[in-house]
Amino acid sequence: MTRLLLALFACLPLCALAQGFPVTVRSCEREVSFSQPPQRAVSHDVNLTGMLLALGLRERMVGYSGISGWKSLAPAMRQALGGLPELAPRYPSVETLLAADADFLFAGWSYGMQVGGPLTPQRLATFGIPVYELSESCSRIMPWHPASLDDLYTDLNNLGRIFGVSARADRLVEQLRQRVARVSASLAALQDRPRVFLYDSGEDRPTTSGSLGMPQALIDTAGGSNVMADVPASWTEVSWESVVERDPEVIVIVDYGPTRWQQKRDYLLQHPALGSVTAIRQKRFVVLSYLQVTPSVDNAEAIERLAQALHPQRFAGTQR
Repeated sequence: MTRLLLALFACLPLCALAQGFPVTVRSCEREVSFSQPPQRAVSHDVNLTGMLLALGLRERMVGYSGISGWKSLAPAMRQALGGLPELAPRYPSVETLLAADADFLFAGWSYGMQVGGPLTPQRLATFGIPVYELSESCSRIMPWHPASLDDLYTDLNNLGRIFGVSARADRLVEQLRQRVARVSASLAALQDRPRVFLYDSGEDRPTTSGSLGMPQALIDTAGGSNVMADVPASWTEVSWESVVERDPEVIVIVDYGPTRWQQKRDYLLQHPALGSVTAIRQKRFVVLSYLQVTPSVDNAEAIERLAQALHPQRFAGTQR
């Protein structure tokens, strides 16, 4: 009897969490089912890791991957992770996840997984490790719509269902919606939408975001016009000639990695082909972090900062 009671008490937290299971969610072109909440989750990249932390799931994670190889953790996120190990500085392998005894992977296409690569939902399924794919990344493997904040909200709600914390996810999504709604209200009846070019990196050919990447949604919501909106791709390379032709009025610089934003700005200012570009002549730059421009809970802050930079007259007296 004593052993039975101990077993029951040990089960209580998981049993309570498992109420309402099984659940099935849509992940790109797949349906993924869960009989109980994951207890040994792994996230890839800083933005996906941030989503799990924002949902209060630190204690259900055994590690993360794909950060130190390219980026760095902000002090607040490092503290929130509380010593949780980085399982791989760049891309995790199947062996890495098996060694961690992972029971769930939150990743995406070009966010830890590559088409035709060794790490895919199908391969991990053979080892009993379910995968939830970042919605924005679905455009890499199937027809997809232009990037939308609704994809972020869907991901957070689906993660809430997968982990049995739907109420927490609902609150987080509502908070983000309210912040975005306040910006939209400030931009009501907007007539002027400055032309915006997002510069991620690259010298021979710049890496930017077309209509399928999250910056499209951020720029639209902040009252701008993405000069690469006619490019049906997410994160992609374009030519400098195409940038000059579209003559952006503002350039958003993505700050991450070993090349700091100041170095990127100086490179753009000195580029011989860009001298006639309005944003270069007027030195109109906005700096956003990688975390802010990829799907993350920091997207609302990115919209706020970008909207204030594009339309300062509409946010007079607003400080962030």
